Formats: sequence, C-alpha cells, structure tokens
Amino acid sequence: MTSFLKLSTIAAAAAFAMGGALAQSTAPATSSGSGSSARTAPAAQPGAGTRNAESKKDDKLARGDRKFMQEAAESGMYELQAAKLASTKASDPEVKKYAEMLVEQHTKSSEELAQLAQAKGVELPATAPRSKRKDVEDLGKKQGAEFDKEFMKEVGIQAHEKDIKKFQEASKDVKDPELKAWATKTLPVLQEHLAQAKQLPQSGGEMMGKGAGSDTTKMGAGSGSKSSGSSYGSPSK
Repeated sequence: MTSFLKLSTIAAAAAFAMGGALAQSTAPATSSGSGSSARTAPAAQPGAGTRNAESKKDDKLARGDRKFMQEAAESGMYELQAAKLASTKASDPEVKKYAEMLVEQHTKSSEELAQLAQAKGVELPATAPRSKRKDVEDLGKKQGAEFDKEFMKEVGIQAHEKDIKKFQEASKDVKDPELKAWATKTLPVLQEHLAQAKQLPQSGGEMMGKGAGSDTTKMGAGSGSKSSGSSYGSPSK
C-alpha cells in the first residue's frame, strides 16, 4: 500500500513538471518572433540611406575631372599672381596693358572654377604650387625691360601654351558635362591670350620699336572685340 502511494505521488509530480515545461516552450515562440521583427525593421532604413549618400558623393566627379580642376586652379593662380605683379611693375605700356587684361579675365575664370568646384564637392588648392610661387618671387626681382621680357616669355607664352594643351584634352576627355562646357568655353580665350602675347616683342621694352608698337595697338583693338563675348569678359582698356 505504501509503495502504491509513493508511485502515485511520483507520477503526479512528473505530470505537473511536463505541463510546466510545455507551457514554457510555447509561450516564448510568439514573443521571440515579434521581438525579432521589432529589431530589424527600424535598422534597415538608416543603413540604406547612409550607403546611398556615400555612393552619391563618391560618384559625383571622375578622378580625371577632379585632377583637371585642381591643375587648372593652380595654373590660374600662378598666372593671376604674375599678371598682378606685371600690371604695376611692367615698364612698357603694352606689356602693362596685357597684364591688366590677364588680371581681369583670369580673375573671372578663377571665380567660375571655384563655383563649379563647390557644386561638385571638389576642394581646390588655396595657393599656387611652391615652385610657381618661387617663379613669381624671382620675377619680382627683375626690373625694366628684363622684367617685361621674362613675364611675356614665362606667362604670356609658356604658361598659356601649357594651359591650351590641358584645356584641349579636357574639352574632349572630361566626363562631367558642366565642367566640359567650362573647359570648352575657356579654351578660345586662352588661345587669344597666347595670340596677343606672340604679337608683343619677347625681349622687352628695348626692342619695342615703332613698328611693334603699331602692331600691338592694332592687335589690342581687334582682340578686345573678340574677347568681349567670352566668359572672361572684355579686356581692360
């Protein structure tokens, strides 16, 4: 009799334990599913937004386009600094007039490029390269006809020849349509700068005879009308 009572007690306890275990196994199933849904839903949207923003920024401008903008800014600052120096220091009136025209037109060009760079998220250099700043310093040490000759050779001829080559390539190779339009629009103005420089005597004031003076005067009058419709504006008079 005692054994029967013990067996009944053990069976009842086992049945109670099984019922509790069954209740515990079914209850978390619902809460686990809802908890998983609550965690994943809000996390998906912010993650996708961040990736899209980064992709848009990275794809904004091709590497070659960015390099062209930075190089154009560097050469533009060098020529502008040298032209500002020549506009006050040149001894020949025609060289001074040419320098003043460069200051006006390269200033406008630099402003246009800066606006494009801001729109495209490109950081342009703050100054001309160190080597070019040194060139301007060395130019400033020269005087009179020697200064005029050096300015026209280094800036009027050589710098503009390099610019033209760069802009010719950019007008074909640049991928961004707005940047390509700017390069294409600026190219003929740079070519005009070079053409005007070639008509000024290369060796400075001492070789600027009467014939050269009359030629440059005619050149200045003709080039003004050509440049007036460009993005740079008309030359200073």
